Amino acid sequence: MTHAISRLVAGCRTDGTSVVEENGPVAPVTVGALPGVEFYQVWGHNDAPAAGDGGTEAAFVPYFPGAGGTRFVVLRWPPETGRGPEGDPDALAAEVEQAFPGLLKALAPDEKGHHATDTVDMSVLLEGELWLQLEDGSETRLTPGSCVVLRGNRHSWSNRSAEPALMASVFMGTGNTLQQAG
Repeated sequence: MTHAISRLVAGCRTDGTSVVEENGPVAPVTVGALPGVEFYQVWGHNDAPAAGDGGTEAAFVPYFPGAGGTRFVVLRWPPETGRGPEGDPDALAAEVEQAFPGLLKALAPDEKGHHATDTVDMSVLLEGELWLQLEDGSETRLTPGSCVVLRGNRHSWSNRSAEPALMASVFMGTGNTLQQAG
């Protein structure tokens, strides 16, 4: 079952009363380099936000947060088809950089989808099935309700099922420089 993704942002009036500042759908962001993958950019801050304040604009530049920053994303992965992206590689890379600034810097060369970031990532699979691959070659099948905590680990995701998968993730910027093999 495919669910629409929506976002409610609460805030505070000057007298301290809590209010709904924004409530509505979140449009997916897609790029040709990742056919069928939908990115829903729910919320983000580049530094520690003040409680109850801060407006309704989410920060996603850069895509992954620096120290003290956070990102809340929902991603929908289609089943793998074995087909890669179609088009000019330079144009595809430019489109990714425009949509998700800094994302390409996290990718490991010559490894399909493996990436590592200076973040702690907390994710929960909501629908479908995903496989988590780690640098040591281990693979773990995730089903709805599976929670994953990644602490700057090089990893990749794949959907080997026949149905789309939906995962919600929060990325917390650590500011640490990764010491990854590679």
